[in-house]
Amino acid sequence: MRITVRPRIRIVRYDGTILLGPGKADLLEAIARMGSIRAAAESLEMSYMRAWSMVRTMNAAFRSPLVEKIRGGAEQGGARLTERGERVLALYRRMETRAEKAIEPLWEKMREDLDILRRR
Repeated sequence: MRITVRPRIRIVRYDGTILLGPGKADLLEAIARMGSIRAAAESLEMSYMRAWSMVRTMNAAFRSPLVEKIRGGAEQGGARLTERGERVLALYRRMETRAEKAIEPLWEKMREDLDILRRR
């Protein structure tokens, strides 16, 4: 049985609003991959309205939008990450990786105390 630990980094405004966290980072990745907020939402099994709400929150929180809409054309529009969006997502993922590495020695010690691992 494989048990892992996952640190969850959140950037939280004073009022408790999560400006960027694991779910929003996943949404940014899905938008970059799918080229559409609607398709990204579907791929993450969330409603389009929820995805739009998350995008609006992120766009308002940073100096410039992380996601921009692409209007019309043969493809009927879509969405993409801005340069800032790509940079913020990359930095966030690096923060996650560093956090995982930082806690690894303590996690290894804690694993020894997990009862479920002794039952093999």
